Amino acid sequence: MPAIHLTQTSPPSTLRSPRKPHLRFLAILATFLASPLFSHADDAPATPLPAIPVPEKIVVLTFDDSVASQATIVAPLLKKLGFNATFFITEGFDFPTNKKQYMTWEQIKELHEAGFEIGNHTRNHKGVNSQTPAQINADVEYIETQCAAHQIPRPTSFCYPGYATSPAAVEVLRGRGYRFARAGGMQAFDPAKDEPLLLNQAFDSKPGVKFEHFVAAVGQAKEGKIAVLTFHGVPDEQHPWVNTDPIQFTKWMEYLKENGYSVVALRDIVKYLPSKK
Repeated sequence: MPAIHLTQTSPPSTLRSPRKPHLRFLAILATFLASPLFSHADDAPATPLPAIPVPEKIVVLTFDDSVASQATIVAPLLKKLGFNATFFITEGFDFPTNKKQYMTWEQIKELHEAGFEIGNHTRNHKGVNSQTPAQINADVEYIETQCAAHQIPRPTSFCYPGYATSPAAVEVLRGRGYRFARAGGMQAFDPAKDEPLLLNQAFDSKPGVKFEHFVAAVGQAKEGKIAVLTFHGVPDEQHPWVNTDPIQFTKWMEYLKENGYSVVALRDIVKYLPSKK
């Protein structure tokens, strides 16, 4: 290594006090090491780290509106098939009084205890695009409070009522620690590119939707993309425009099982999101 020659001409003012050469050398070395060339990596701004690669055939099942058939028909079938799912809970519509058509909180707690994810669908099922940030925050917080009262973990997944979104809602959800917020659309979710708080669905079950539509939707679960599927009641007598026939639903779920799809809840795909170091 070439020798380092220190000159005594015009030394920095901070280095004039040491009289011994080795002390002057240490002072210069300390100044050099403090320069940006030797800054610690931990002090650099956080950058995205690569996520776990998304396998093919990952499907997320989501169910909206707290419909009673989700507890009595959907959940038992999913458990039989070894599937997970996210149930988005709201106290809108006739939830407080119509316990024939809507779940009780005891049933919702049982879904949690069975291993399913409980998500937030707001207190009153109002479109966030017509609400102030304070109103959005209050509706979201209410469901969190109800979950806590029934020993259900605080939700980290959200569903926009009526699929309407707003920048204010995104900021409220981000501030409250939500990881996912499902909206509308008809395309698979790409964790590497898409905003998880404005998450697209690949399929929306309604009367008139055919088997081939379902197959095409779940077929998008490839090349790093995840197919998020939306259902309401199975059946849904209160909202016939989003009704799913139980026989048809069973056929669709059996197709997923027979064709080797991994069927999970929204919270299960967090490992595929790019992370910060």
